[in-house]
Amino acid sequence: MKSLFLTLLLCAFGCFAVAQDNDAATSSSLGDSHPAVAKRVDSATQMLKDIMATPDKGIPSEMLGHAKCVIVIPGEKKGALGFGGSYGRGFASCRTANNLEAWSAPAPVFLGGGSWGAQIGGESTDLLLLVMNDKGAQKLLSSKFKVGVDASAAAGPIGRTAAADTNIKLDSEILTYSRAKGLFAGIDINGAEVKQDDRTTRDLYGKVVPFSQILSGQVRTPAPAREFVAEVHRDFAEARASK
Repeated sequence: MKSLFLTLLLCAFGCFAVAQDNDAATSSSLGDSHPAVAKRVDSATQMLKDIMATPDKGIPSEMLGHAKCVIVIPGEKKGALGFGGSYGRGFASCRTANNLEAWSAPAPVFLGGGSWGAQIGGESTDLLLLVMNDKGAQKLLSSKFKVGVDASAAAGPIGRTAAADTNIKLDSEILTYSRAKGLFAGIDINGAEVKQDDRTTRDLYGKVVPFSQILSGQVRTPAPAREFVAEVHRDFAEARASK
């Protein structure tokens, strides 16, 4: 009888442990236990809102309407960037093949390297990249590429109705922008490397999910990133509708 009681007790503890593990896995998959990641997603969302709130000095609607993917890297640390140094982390999202008005869950990215860092110096600088065509999107899906080397890039034009060099810009696979001290402008970041941020991916999704799965729309958007994807959809859908 005592042996039976101990067996039942061990089974009960075992079931409780499995339930806790399942709850922890669910929490991890939503990113609830990683406030730093949630904060970075919020910063990326606010960065988009701020940029889109100044249409006269923002990105031309034609560029937003044509863009296949967007990469948003909010500035986090002053003095973190020097000549040839690394920069920071952010998130990418792409239009899904089945519905051009729908955007994928965010794929965490790291951008750094290259001598382009000398342009920014030690300021906390936001970076935004628009992937303009399918070829550029394929480079992004590969989870690692160099701007201006593996994919052609150009400093993006400013002003929602800007017409100058529009055709030239549309021929570029990637358009690049920066924002520092409230000033938003195109920037040349040739030589910078964009790659998947495995650590943040694990924190946000509970495991390392390939870029191709996330950006093709095969992965559900975790709770902390839903506002970010909603903001991307709102900004780019409006631009597409206005074309």
